[in-house]
Amino acid sequence: MSGRNLSVTIDTNSGFCFGVVYAIEMAEDVLNDQGYLYCLGDIVHNDEEVNRLKSKGLRIIDHEQFSKLNNEKVLIRAHGEPPSTYQKAIENNITLIDATCPVVLKLQNRIRNSYDKKETIFLMGKKGHAEVTGLMGQINNEGIVFTDVAELERESLPREITLYTQTTKSKQKFRETREALESMGIKVNAHDTICSQVSDRDSELRNFAAEFDVVLFVSGTKSSNGKVLYNVCKEVNPRTYFISRVDELDFSWFKEGDKVGVCGATSTPMWLMEDVQKALLEL
Repeated sequence: MSGRNLSVTIDTNSGFCFGVVYAIEMAEDVLNDQGYLYCLGDIVHNDEEVNRLKSKGLRIIDHEQFSKLNNEKVLIRAHGEPPSTYQKAIENNITLIDATCPVVLKLQNRIRNSYDKKETIFLMGKKGHAEVTGLMGQINNEGIVFTDVAELERESLPREITLYTQTTKSKQKFRETREALESMGIKVNAHDTICSQVSDRDSELRNFAAEFDVVLFVSGTKSSNGKVLYNVCKEVNPRTYFISRVDELDFSWFKEGDKVGVCGATSTPMWLMEDVQKALLEL
């Protein structure tokens, strides 16, 4: 309890998905062993967690820096990478510590099989997102990436397509997209490749958000999954607020005796949600 008699509950289902846990554990093992480790891109879309790992010796690099490395160890994060990254590693004698999420790996294989069968591939996802870049690399960048059907030129769409989705998208949005394409007379071979750990969060968070007067959604601003899940909470509970750090808390959001729920994305560390709870209880 606090001076405002707030009760603060953390959603036990929130926090890192198994893919992120796996990547961070692999990184920490190497950091403990050799004191530093290169990571291709942010290991997780959460600046606070990235900063914690940087303080242990994690060195975040981009593809240009990666191409200039030789004889080093580099972590491939959960989002996965295109084949060109693996080729460059061979050329430069780089040891890859591959933490590609098994769900992403399965999708990479499936989309490559579709490409080998010469299917016309459409990918519902965010252009430039690491996972999408990795997926497009599997098919020689010969697919169409889009976030909404409205972006597509209806007249030029083929009569039959194979539809995939980024693993962190909403199941409802994927269903609506497939139906919209079918309503145009297009035959859609749809592959629902959304991670169940992400899609299950939707209904779990709806139930969680409904139980509280105020909901604090804690997430990094770069997290696609975070944006989707924040909106899920906001739909259910209008007094839902998005924060990335403890110092973004605005105490005017809370009334005397409010029940507060704290939850987050699959890229939100539990320690950060606990810090938010602690700050509220010290009000």
